[in-house]
Amino acid sequence: MPGALILAAKAAMNAGAGKLAVATAASVARLVATMLPEARVIELEESGGGGIAVGAIEQVREQVSCADAVLIGPGTQDERAVSEFTATLMTLATDAIFVLDAAAMNVVRGAMAAKGPFTKQTILTPHYGELAHLTDGDKEQIRSNPAPAALAAAKQWNAIVALKSAITFIAAPDGKLWRHARGNVGLATSGSGDTLAGIIAGLAARGATMQQAAVWGVGLHGRAGEKLADRSGPLGYLARDLSAEVPALMADLHF
Repeated sequence: MPGALILAAKAAMNAGAGKLAVATAASVARLVATMLPEARVIELEESGGGGIAVGAIEQVREQVSCADAVLIGPGTQDERAVSEFTATLMTLATDAIFVLDAAAMNVVRGAMAAKGPFTKQTILTPHYGELAHLTDGDKEQIRSNPAPAALAAAKQWNAIVALKSAITFIAAPDGKLWRHARGNVGLATSGSGDTLAGIIAGLAARGATMQQAAVWGVGLHGRAGEKLADRSGPLGYLARDLSAEVPALMADLHF
């Protein structure tokens, strides 16, 4: 689904990622390249289910080995193929921060389930339903007690977990917890999560730590929604408009 990828890629650049490479399914790569003239776009072989074939890993080996941050997930399909691709990709980078969103998060249930916690720097960005799916938990129980659920997942996976909702909790494996309650209902617009993932990845690419990238990313995303709401109202603005607010916000906040 190229729209999600494009939203995330633009957000990463708006958050300060200096050099961007985008790897996506060959069937949509030319469209993506047209929409992202600033990025290098790499065509990847597709799986039978419309995902990325595991064999396509060789096409991005060089880029991933020298990347500061790698975002996987926005717009991806075929849960099994994406899980296998993600697990393999994570073995190629030594220093990169990995941001896993959407279908890529299923790596904790699939290809890496038997391998235990992450050994690479990893951030996951689930909403309540996704966290319930990933942990075989109950969505309503997570909704009732989101902070303990985020902390338990962060410890289990050895990852930063940004549990998204009207109030977002960012949990670290060592028990640290951040609570973000700013923003407005407009942030629930379609594609908003892809934009958030891109902002987090962009901050990580600039050198932010995992905790900083997740916390600042959530904060910038919320403030971008507030800026748009001030100008056009809290409902009806689009996800594509969010990341354009980020550069000025970072300047104001001295990021």
